[in-house]
Amino acid sequence: MIESTGSTRANGAPNESDRNSLSVGPDGPLLLHDVHLVDTLAHFNRENIPERKPHAKGSGAFGEFEVTNDVSAYTKAAVFAPGTTTEMLARFSTVAGELGSPDTWRDVRGFSLRFYTTEGNFDLVGNNTPVFFVRDPMKFPHFIRSQKRLPDSGLRDNNMQWDFWSLNPESAHQVTYLMGDRGLPRSWRFMNGYGSHTYLWVNAEGKKHWVKYHFHTQQGVQGISGADAEKVAGQDADFHRRDLFDAIERGEHPKWTLYVQLMPYEDAKTYHLNPFDLTKVWPHSDYPLHEVGVMTLNRNPENFFAQIDQAGFAPSNTVPGIGFSPDKMLLARVFAYADAHRARLGTNFHQLPVNQPKVKRNVYTFDGAMEYEHSGNQATYAANSMGRPFSDQTGPAEDGWEADGALVRSAYTLRQDDDDFSQPGALVRDVWDDAARARFVDTVAGHLLGGVKGEVLERAIAYWKNVDADCGAKIEEKVRAGQGGENPGGDPQDAKDEVTPIVEPPSQASQ
Repeated sequence: MIESTGSTRANGAPNESDRNSLSVGPDGPLLLHDVHLVDTLAHFNRENIPERKPHAKGSGAFGEFEVTNDVSAYTKAAVFAPGTTTEMLARFSTVAGELGSPDTWRDVRGFSLRFYTTEGNFDLVGNNTPVFFVRDPMKFPHFIRSQKRLPDSGLRDNNMQWDFWSLNPESAHQVTYLMGDRGLPRSWRFMNGYGSHTYLWVNAEGKKHWVKYHFHTQQGVQGISGADAEKVAGQDADFHRRDLFDAIERGEHPKWTLYVQLMPYEDAKTYHLNPFDLTKVWPHSDYPLHEVGVMTLNRNPENFFAQIDQAGFAPSNTVPGIGFSPDKMLLARVFAYADAHRARLGTNFHQLPVNQPKVKRNVYTFDGAMEYEHSGNQATYAANSMGRPFSDQTGPAEDGWEADGALVRSAYTLRQDDDDFSQPGALVRDVWDDAARARFVDTVAGHLLGGVKGEVLERAIAYWKNVDADCGAKIEEKVRAGQGGENPGGDPQDAKDEVTPIVEPPSQASQ
């Protein structure tokens, strides 16, 4: 057998990169003929059957979205038209845990929404943080595996996690959120949700704005301590699932207010940060929040499997007035999410009742396993002269953008303030108070003492010193002391008899 000096494609041919996808210039769109990216994402979607690979453990509920403010100057989407109320579905989840894992593990929470609009389904797939760990989709399967289990013992491993994070410093912003109070929400009702990606809004006149979605909980942002989370995990692994279901049963319907940040289309070309980098936020001082409406969850599922487990959310589900951006992670997810559902649920997953739109479809895709929504004897091809409608638009796409450049495998072009540590450092220094910083230091130190060692440990300590010198020094001090037998991360036996909420100040909760 001939040994390879690097990684290969599935056919054994040398692979160019496991870190960067092929794009039109550093800032342009991705290419479908990037065979290794497509193979990597498609195979990743099929690694586990039948549970989701990430976001396996979760639950959700139905409700409605009511528009409370006029944003028709920015988008022509019917779901955001003044006075509109739209039926919707929400699913919350953890990212790393399997189906039986505890709801209160320290993890990012998924925040997926489906709006059953008069123009078709609009899905917004996000998290309870406004950023993500990586900015290139080639890294996504590698990231998820680093959070899962070792190949020999089948155990989760802190050293493996920090090995990945410290080798990919763009993760610092999201890991800072994860190790802070928002890494352990009190329940799904007490956390914000974010679209995270940058999307495009187009109004009736064709004017474009880039947009980011923020759903702020009306229940207030609250977390719990690591000790309390460990206690709850041992008592009730389904704590968050039970909390949402029981609250709705009691008539305590949770609500979130949707705000958006809007960036004029031309601003993106010269803004000091790359506005399409998923590891960055747009400062509110530059692009303030605009209220759009209120989401209310008021109806529990009648059948968990049919209505929640079989729900297939996908950012490819858009409607007129809403488009994509050059965000590389978003563009890959536009393919990968729907493909994951094809692998997990079947070719015709979109025909399941929970995934059907409220409008009649006329789709030129046919047959496949479990086909039951057929078109009779109508023409199966377009164009046709048999009377079946088909679409035939030409010219520029109204929800598109321009791009030009050589085909490259590269990170985004660096702009004035495009470094990996400034924004997480600002979060630590300028948003959190002293108590939050102290909890953060204890959490990180405790996590590092949970098996992180050698070269990986040294990189992790340097990582946090780059985020914030003071917190990094305190983390190092606690880790060095802990290597002598102490446990600065806290022990589950110190948990209080009652779960004590950590309530964020309003200024912090709005970030």
